[in-house]
Amino acid sequence: MANPENVLVIGASTNEWRYSFIATRMLRDYGHSVICYGKKKGNCAGIPILNEFPTGETFDTITLYLNPENQKQYYQNIVGLKPKRVIFNPGTENPELEVLLHKEGIESEEACTLVLLRTNQF
Repeated sequence: MANPENVLVIGASTNEWRYSFIATRMLRDYGHSVICYGKKKGNCAGIPILNEFPTGETFDTITLYLNPENQKQYYQNIVGLKPKRVIFNPGTENPELEVLLHKEGIESEEACTLVLLRTNQF
């Protein structure tokens, strides 16, 4: 495995059938440090879901599970964290946010976190 990363999952869910839940579990299983952020209180794959956007943390990767319309309110927060990269999972692709990220030197990738993990490309 590559070096473990500090990962923020935005759009985390308590529903074990949601991709954000499956990805969180997989990220943890692959040895990554995971912080979950979402609207609902609870746990995502055993990790508490923060209901206040994390600040002051350093993230290697942010993986998105919010549709583009719901991402808008987080643009400044995401850019402000200055992650190395942001993964736009299927259904979250957002050219507007990608432009903002690239202006700040932040990589973006339209990919599936699950596939990246399974194929050792994470």
